[in-house]
Amino acid sequence: MLDVCLLGTSGMLPLPGRWLTSLMTRYNGSNLMIDCGEGTQIAVKQKGWSFNPIDVICFTHYHADHISGLPGLLLTIGNSDRKKPLTLVGPKGLGKVVSSLRVIAPELPFELKLIELTNPQEHLSICGYEIDAFRVNHAVTCYGYSISIPRIGKFDVEKARELGIPCSMWNKLQHGTSVMIDDKEYTPDMVMGVARKGLKVTYCTDTRPVQAIVDNAKDSDLFICEGMYGEDGKEAKAREYKHMTFTEAAQLAKNAEVKEMWLTHYSPSLVRPQDYVDRARKIFPATIAANDGRTVELKFDDEG
Repeated sequence: MLDVCLLGTSGMLPLPGRWLTSLMTRYNGSNLMIDCGEGTQIAVKQKGWSFNPIDVICFTHYHADHISGLPGLLLTIGNSDRKKPLTLVGPKGLGKVVSSLRVIAPELPFELKLIELTNPQEHLSICGYEIDAFRVNHAVTCYGYSISIPRIGKFDVEKARELGIPCSMWNKLQHGTSVMIDDKEYTPDMVMGVARKGLKVTYCTDTRPVQAIVDNAKDSDLFICEGMYGEDGKEAKAREYKHMTFTEAAQLAKNAEVKEMWLTHYSPSLVRPQDYVDRARKIFPATIAANDGRTVELKFDDEG
């Protein structure tokens, strides 16, 4: 299963009761975060999740409301007695931005590994997460992310017995390792069934609607998308500043055939996002105007 928490839902600046937009996931003992603006540490503490297991932090772009909380967060992770390397992922320029921010966080007890995204579409495999980064359309270079947890097929016990593979070798095959028995090689595909449906979460903020979002969010269990503006008459402003309205986000969710969409990254002027969600639900009924701390436990199909 995959735990997903939308730590904050605000765009531009933190507000009383609304932290800046950030996502955190937990899977198999590893935590992943997307964006960490000012105050994100407080949102994590309010949720009660741990800092130490954060293995990956992905950045959509380098506007302050999405990265300015990094120095303090790194120091807190260091104070949690972490020693393992931590991976940072973001658009080109990540090294320069991180170096600048680390002027006030120069000493860390763990290594930082930096991955800079340069192509319109890139794939990464980190700590059990399959990460697809895709470029979107904002005022600066910006990426969305799809986080997938693949699931292998079931082990075919009868087939393994037919092939004469000893039980002591089954675990290796189940974990993707070939084995040698009497000079003959047995590969995992010989005893593993077809891959089962995994889990997928797509996160996208600070962008106009683009086809790359639909393509990457396709069939997601959860689609978290910016809804900067919910009120009528904000379409021109959304186009000017390269953000989205609730209804534009809903159309993306519908086109991508996702199971559920959470809106986030609200304008500071949007005091009650839930008052404007009905129009979006006419396009995509499973639309939720998310609040800070909204959490879901996504389960594989046969986990109940």
